[in-house]
Amino acid sequence: MSDANRSALAHLYRRAGFGARPEELALAERRGYAGTVAWLLDRVPTDPGVAATPAPSLALPEPPGSRAGSAARKRFQLAFARQQRQLTMWWLDRMASVDNPLTEKLTWFWHTHFATSVQKVRSPALMLRQNEIFRSMGSGGFDALTLTVARDPAMLIWLDAAQDRKAHPNENFSRELMELFTLGYGSYSELDVREAARCFTGWHYNRRTDQFAELPAQHDDGVKSVLGFTGHFDGADLIARLTHTNASKAWVISRLWSRFAMPIPHYDQMTSALLPAYGSALDIGSLLKAILLHPNFLSPTVRSGLVKQPLEYVVGTLRALRLPADSPALIPVLTALGELPFVPPNVGGWPENESWLSTGSSYERLRFAATAAARADLSAVADEPVAGRVDAAAQVLSVDGWSRTSAAALRRVADDPQRLMTLALIAPEYVLN
Repeated sequence: MSDANRSALAHLYRRAGFGARPEELALAERRGYAGTVAWLLDRVPTDPGVAATPAPSLALPEPPGSRAGSAARKRFQLAFARQQRQLTMWWLDRMASVDNPLTEKLTWFWHTHFATSVQKVRSPALMLRQNEIFRSMGSGGFDALTLTVARDPAMLIWLDAAQDRKAHPNENFSRELMELFTLGYGSYSELDVREAARCFTGWHYNRRTDQFAELPAQHDDGVKSVLGFTGHFDGADLIARLTHTNASKAWVISRLWSRFAMPIPHYDQMTSALLPAYGSALDIGSLLKAILLHPNFLSPTVRSGLVKQPLEYVVGTLRALRLPADSPALIPVLTALGELPFVPPNVGGWPENESWLSTGSSYERLRFAATAAARADLSAVADEPVAGRVDAAAQVLSVDGWSRTSAAALRRVADDPQRLMTLALIAPEYVLN
């Protein structure tokens, strides 16, 4: 197979996963590009990486009441912190261990799209439940996914929708539902937000019994008018209508292309080109297949169009260097880099691209790269003659090659495999996604 095809497959693995190991790239070459896309989209029920990383058993913590003493509050905080670490380390381990990475990459995408923070939800168990929704429904219909997430306890708590009352409709959830989740900014009015909030009145989550319910006595069953639709809508009716609008289709397509290919605006020729794949079924899996197979996906502009997000950088490095995600130090690393799972900065999720190229981020990447290189078995590089180690480092990290400047810098430390790998991990060719 040609270098061009190998390069295309490495790009595919970076975007649909976290980068390819040499043996994964060799297997992908045998499958071919279209065959590898099909394999990535085909959930593997017996993935050994999934079997080796069962989800943790987390008890639903009961937050201390307003009359609880300091000892009870401290016990809860310690238990909460322990479960949050357990949950975070488990997901990092899952992402680093799976054979087929697309399901975890898509789960990560939906976590950034429906960004929810454990800091407010105060229950790692509920965050895990939401995470499983993204994993099990993330490649299905967007309308079903959105409705399930909307009724999910973590989201209800996060956006204050768990106690929505007829007399006091909560606009927080309805606003974010339109602006961030389904339509995009500018596709609705303030009146639409107020009317939409009425649709969700009566939605209730009982934390003590862990039950969601729609309370008829608290639901506003009057006529609402949202985006020109008029009727006695409830929350499910509204989500069904919102997700099937042209604005929503363009928004979802643009978000997926922006995260898997390169950033584009809400309305773009790519959203029109991909619309048939998304279709009336709002089929995320079909849309993702069309993205990965689109000729523009392999264009030079797209290949250089994304910077690795910190989580992608850390997980990709663990996979490339065959390091287990077993070090508690990964949590402060991701915290310092500004992208710790389950703790987004706000409901808008994490920023993209150039935001991760700050001086502070570069310093934290260097510190992590040095630690990872020190822990890794670098025999694939060290066993090569010094003259061949720079190319060997590129093969380990599945980058096509180095620029003249990067290659010159790497050659200067090629006699020291650990320093060589450290510099390779912070080279632009690896930091770009």
